[in-house]
Amino acid sequence: MTCPSKPPDTAHPALRWLVLTGLALLLSGCASLRSPEPAAADTALPTAWTAAPASATASPVDLARWWTRFEDPTLTTLVEQALLNNTSVQSAQAALAQARAQRDVQAAQLGPSLGASASARRSKAGAQDASNNFQAGFDASWEPDIFGGNRSAANASEADASAAASNLANVQVSLAAEVAVNLIELRGLQTRLAIARSNLAAQTETLQITRWRAQAGLAASLDVEQAVAASEQTAAQLPALQSGISQAMNALAVLTGEAPGALQKQLSAASPIPLAPAELALAFPTETLRQRPDVRSAESRVSAALARVAVADAARYPSFRLSGSMGLSALTLSGLTSGASVVNSLLASVSVPLFDGGASEAQVRAQEAALDQARAAYRAAVLAALKDVEDTLVSLQGNRERLARLQAASQAAANADLLARQRFQSGLIDFTTVLSTQRTLLSTQDSVASAQASLSGDHVRLYKALGGGWTPDANTEFPGGQTPATTR
Repeated sequence: MTCPSKPPDTAHPALRWLVLTGLALLLSGCASLRSPEPAAADTALPTAWTAAPASATASPVDLARWWTRFEDPTLTTLVEQALLNNTSVQSAQAALAQARAQRDVQAAQLGPSLGASASARRSKAGAQDASNNFQAGFDASWEPDIFGGNRSAANASEADASAAASNLANVQVSLAAEVAVNLIELRGLQTRLAIARSNLAAQTETLQITRWRAQAGLAASLDVEQAVAASEQTAAQLPALQSGISQAMNALAVLTGEAPGALQKQLSAASPIPLAPAELALAFPTETLRQRPDVRSAESRVSAALARVAVADAARYPSFRLSGSMGLSALTLSGLTSGASVVNSLLASVSVPLFDGGASEAQVRAQEAALDQARAAYRAAVLAALKDVEDTLVSLQGNRERLARLQAASQAAANADLLARQRFQSGLIDFTTVLSTQRTLLSTQDSVASAQASLSGDHVRLYKALGGGWTPDANTEFPGGQTPATTR
């Protein structure tokens, strides 16, 4: 754009004013604002996960509604109930509604405004008769967005709304994972309780046999006391497991928007630990970052901060405003419809900041510092996302190997316990061997149940780390009974 150095000479005052106004607009177009920078700084990403098999890849859509992959109807019901009724979700939905309303408010300021007004006045001066005056009309105003400040403010509000939508998705992702982990913990505790009761029954039977042998003089009283100690030690585990079961049920009730204890009847019956499928729905690192709502939220915050830098920069330049009014004025109310005088006005104004003690420049620096903070937060979110996946993959691999070893040990311990009890009843071995095999059996079976729960929990954490549980770019519904559209 070629900027003229001076206005053309003209003698007519009105024409001169128009030329000067046009020149001001032209010069404003020549003004150099700060050039926009990338919304988010580039972060080096690995091409593959270090702890994942090379073939363990899938498209991002495989992560949506990951909880159905466990093929547990109770888990599916609880997750979807939580997504509807959880208070954190409802709060995030309200925050999103507020952010979208603020976006609409800011966008409305880009266009002209029009209003209607009416007034009635009665006045009297000295000995003169009182007089009335009635007016009705329309007022209009518009602030041309020459330097893009209003547009940048609208962009910032749009980015805030996008961040709020991502925050809602992040709440939903975390909530679904928390519900699944708590249900897996509950089923693990119920399984361990069943194992403890089964072992207690076997130990009680062994205690009775030992007492009979002691009465017959075939066993010492020491064997009886050892058997009593073993059975009581096992029985002591039952109250702790039952307390953990009740607490897990209460946690699930609160997560689903219910009062503690509301799910006791529904969840009291023991069920197997939900197991994830063998194949992993594992996306590439770059796809993970697109899927994770916390990363998207951080990126939106960077965009909002960048737009606010432009807003602060535009405030250092002149602002223009056009306003006008048109209406009717009459001495009587009925005169407004007949014989009223037409009143109209037009005003064009310009405001130029001359000296503010450096406040506007300081405001730009403040927004630039906020932009640097947002970029640092974005990089931190990216690195945290990568770490979450890598840590979960390592844990998953370790727990899978640990479970296989424990299952083999548990099978061997069960065989050893059976043989020991048979030989003890026949008098071929002493009670110490029986006691040792029973303790080993209880320990290995309990460890197998704990490892199975840990392995399922690792799958849940992996799906969460990969951003599973929501669909990017989906419209998000609001409270009122709708199914959240960020899950499918």
